[in-house]
Amino acid sequence: MEALGLYDNSAISIPVQEDWDICKYHINSTVTDGYAITIITSRVVNRRDQPTEIEFHVKIPKNAFISQFKMSIEGQMYDGVVKAKEEAQQQYSEAMSRGQSAGLVSSVGRSLEEFTTSVTVAAHQKVTFELTHEELLKRRLGQYELQIYARPMQPVNDFKIDVSIYEQPDIVFSVVKGGLNHPNLATIGAAESQNQLDVHFHPTVEQQTLCGACGDDGLNGDLVIVYDVFRDDTLGHLKESDGFFVHHFAPTGLARISKNVIFVIDQSGSMHGRKMRQTRAALVHILADLATDDYFGLITFNHAVHPWKRELVQANEHNVGIAKEFARTIEDSGLTDINSALLEGAKMLNQNPRDGSASILILLTDGDPTTGETNPVKIQKNVMRAINKKFPLYCLGFGHDVNFEFLEKMSLENSGVARRIYDDADADLQLKGFYAEVATPLLTNVMLIYEGGANLTQTNFSHYYNGSEIVVAGQITDNNIETFSPRVVAISGNKHVEFSETNSSTVMTASMSESNTRRLWAYLTVKQLLDKELQLDGEEKERAKQEVLELSLKYRFVTPHTSMVVTKPPGENAQVLHKPKEGEKHPSPQGGSFGIVQSSADYDDPSATAGRLHGGGHFLHHYIMHSSSRGAGWGHVHDQDSMDSVSITTVLQMFVRKTVNGSLPLCYDLNELRPLKLLHNPNRELSINGQLESFPNVGFKRLVIHNQNQRIDINQRHICVNDGQNATKIRWEPNIIDIQRGKLIQSHNKTTIMIEDSLLIIMRHEEKGKSLLWPIFSQVSNDPVEGLLAVKPLVYESVSAPSGTVTVSGKTFTVSEIDIFDYSVTSAPRVKCWLTSAENALEGRQFDFLVTSL
Repeated sequence: MEALGLYDNSAISIPVQEDWDICKYHINSTVTDGYAITIITSRVVNRRDQPTEIEFHVKIPKNAFISQFKMSIEGQMYDGVVKAKEEAQQQYSEAMSRGQSAGLVSSVGRSLEEFTTSVTVAAHQKVTFELTHEELLKRRLGQYELQIYARPMQPVNDFKIDVSIYEQPDIVFSVVKGGLNHPNLATIGAAESQNQLDVHFHPTVEQQTLCGACGDDGLNGDLVIVYDVFRDDTLGHLKESDGFFVHHFAPTGLARISKNVIFVIDQSGSMHGRKMRQTRAALVHILADLATDDYFGLITFNHAVHPWKRELVQANEHNVGIAKEFARTIEDSGLTDINSALLEGAKMLNQNPRDGSASILILLTDGDPTTGETNPVKIQKNVMRAINKKFPLYCLGFGHDVNFEFLEKMSLENSGVARRIYDDADADLQLKGFYAEVATPLLTNVMLIYEGGANLTQTNFSHYYNGSEIVVAGQITDNNIETFSPRVVAISGNKHVEFSETNSSTVMTASMSESNTRRLWAYLTVKQLLDKELQLDGEEKERAKQEVLELSLKYRFVTPHTSMVVTKPPGENAQVLHKPKEGEKHPSPQGGSFGIVQSSADYDDPSATAGRLHGGGHFLHHYIMHSSSRGAGWGHVHDQDSMDSVSITTVLQMFVRKTVNGSLPLCYDLNELRPLKLLHNPNRELSINGQLESFPNVGFKRLVIHNQNQRIDINQRHICVNDGQNATKIRWEPNIIDIQRGKLIQSHNKTTIMIEDSLLIIMRHEEKGKSLLWPIFSQVSNDPVEGLLAVKPLVYESVSAPSGTVTVSGKTFTVSEIDIFDYSVTSAPRVKCWLTSAENALEGRQFDFLVTSL
């Protein structure tokens, strides 16, 4: 969970901290039997002498549902109302057609979703925002994990994070970690009783600027609470309250089951570069972790299928060693035949059965099927017929371009799950982490039976893995506990086992409140119905959708079928909050683009970048996309009058890669919120990292220069130079100060930093009352440097306007001519460029320019 701060959107002047003040920022999370309800409260005062629009940003876990949002202004409460998505969309579209702003920005990241709303606050008045979200924590690798990320954007006098965890049976271990858990920052007390854990984080204003990732803007880090509860070899732990029950089943003391596992690895051309390197590294590690009584197989595929061996082999030292050598030689080329590869994997598992073992099929791919059978529906049917409910299929989708819904549906149809592997520096760790979750099967064909139970969530599971947990919820028929009898039957190796024995920890208890027990059941039911809906067609699909809608409206969950309409004071526009789906692509309606930003857009199609956030590159530009009643079009706006005549205008940030032969440069959008590596010179111990603004703002909001042991932190308001002992803070005013190995020369709109033979110029532009930053770099020496500011100009073959193809390093792709503003120049002139994807412009190296922190 990430809680972000508030921003002043007024166009009157540059916002400074004195314009508004966060008086209170509280995050309160209560976890009861694994069900977390988190409330984020922020109280803000407008210190201006005029009305000011203030935004509230919050990030929540992907698995969570928002269940309440409200604002309090001058004693008046404004509540968000959950409605059917179609009804809310109509209200939204009507506002859009009147030219009014409507809609919240919601973007899907690795584990979080971001939601935003804003309200105009009168001079010297206060507003209180309160948002509630709920989720069932998943047990992975023997532990639950609750993450809270706080970034209020300024030090807060009354800042608190309070977490209370109540579990029955007892909590057996707990760890508090994360960037905020630092002994020099504040004391975090974890007072543990047998079944209660309390974590309190109340840093002072001074302490909020001292953590490694913090600065004058306050906290910027996470608090992670990791814990687990007592387990035994019985039926598990049941909780009952007012006719509803929740059953947590995770027995211990079971013998591991030998497994048969086949890895189906995509080696097509789209896996080129870092993806292939990380896949090879992860596969070598995974092979080393196989138990000696496991049997395994390797299949690589592109336009053809390449089994390493035609049968499964035992994971002894000899076979694993040979397999590792094979894995290290896998190279990328060709197209993608997913259908043939999966059918070959299923065939190998079916032809090599072993009594008392558990079979698993794992697919890793980064793209759509492009050869052989390419119809996703036919592939899904073929695979389901080949597997025939005998073993689960786990699909790992590598990167953002993969058709994740296709993989997700195929996994669910075959008792597995799909997981996105993010194309980051730690992709190999993500792969190894997923395998660790399924590495040790303990039970197969697990059935949970509840005599006297009704309206049950999923009760049949193909496998139970060590460190995981099965959770079932339902109603007790006629609320008669005397006739309610649970039991679990499964297969352990080659024998049938039954769990029905209870002990003191299996006692029905009312530890969860009535509403929480019901809400957990509703949450789990909605989640599973959404999975079911994905697999169905026709009337069955509509029935599942209707069930999701009815439960979501009853329990006020914001789901893919509901939206929350955020009401505001008279005279202001309502806003609509939507729940995005993983990998979902939203087309824009004719006449304009919805105010919903989704990740995972199609990078190969320039029109698909409408509504994306922003990117990185060598100069920063303003790109203007406008649409009319004929639909979205690409072009440039020549002046303010023409801009005013456009129905909808979406501003994007474009980055440019220059050319050496006078041809138009390539421009692209990285769609990246994580810190960017702008420059790294290891010989000079010099590096520059940057953090881009959030949509709809443009430019960099923060740049950090690491000059040996000196840190220069630059934002739109001031510059802070810190050598670990002394800190100097200056505003954007004419000034000259000495820094290590050079000087910093500052004016109102430009800062020049000279470090030995390196020159960095940071431009500050005004854009609609806000400041944006953009760096320019040059050096005299021939030192090897890397980063977005150091990417060399390219040469490409000619192209015809207004659209056509460009060939770079043997790869040909489509481009479109556009106009952009060049912010590397003081006057920000318009220049022309060819629009393409970051992958094309950077030759597949776009993810090499990410860093974990500024």
